[in-house]
Amino acid sequence: MAAHTDILNTLNADLDQPDSVDFSDVNKRWGDNHVLRDLNFSVAPGEKVSIIGPSGSGKTTILRILMTLEVPDSGQVHVGDSLLWDATQGKKVRETKETLNTRKRLGMVFQHFNLFPHLTALENITEAPIHVLGLSKVEATERAEELLDLVGLKDHMKHLPTQLSGGQQQRVAIARALAMRPKVMLFDEPTSALDPELIGEVLGVIRRLATTSSMTMLMVTHEMRFAREISDRVVMFDQGQVVEEGKPEQIFENPTEARTRKFLEIVGI
Repeated sequence: MAAHTDILNTLNADLDQPDSVDFSDVNKRWGDNHVLRDLNFSVAPGEKVSIIGPSGSGKTTILRILMTLEVPDSGQVHVGDSLLWDATQGKKVRETKETLNTRKRLGMVFQHFNLFPHLTALENITEAPIHVLGLSKVEATERAEELLDLVGLKDHMKHLPTQLSGGQQQRVAIARALAMRPKVMLFDEPTSALDPELIGEVLGVIRRLATTSSMTMLMVTHEMRFAREISDRVVMFDQGQVVEEGKPEQIFENPTEARTRKFLEIVGI
């Protein structure tokens, strides 16, 4: 446990100052589907925010825009003091050097792991720090071994993804994202592809990060009880807009919006 504390202390020291996230009047369309509608949404530095809502409401699109996997049609997105996307006053949205540099300050854990199948758990984690951050192989390996220990997989570092369970693969994916020392961590329904008995081991790692790390965290999830436990704020999202937001106890015990109440009834809360 002391070694885990040391790793988390190192992650927090490397953060210096966690970043904020700000969406201003952001729109995204896919054909006739208006996915994000004049979205204004912010996350404070170090804040842990869970986004809940029905499938198809645009929750994952928020994360994909932050990771530059999707381009907004209009509006601005800031990460800290850096402009990630700008589509205001007739400007055409395009990637810039600032976009690429800002993108490096974010890490994301996807639903389906996205590990390189031909690389071991250790190699999956060292790949980006070596080729993107310019770390030496020795330094990247040391960092990867520490993170594998943090997620409980130090004994599996030489295993290929096919030799790991789904829960183990997702824990490797979390370690891989942490290896880039992000200021903002994004989680896109990180347990949705897992069998029920494997969900707990992944949530345990995320819980530890949420309670001990100073990094900003934004999680899209259907795990309502977990969202209530680890979040500073819960945001109810529907049809590309924020319906309601507040402290977990307010959202889950006394929601003010009928749409929120109906959604929570459907999911059994």
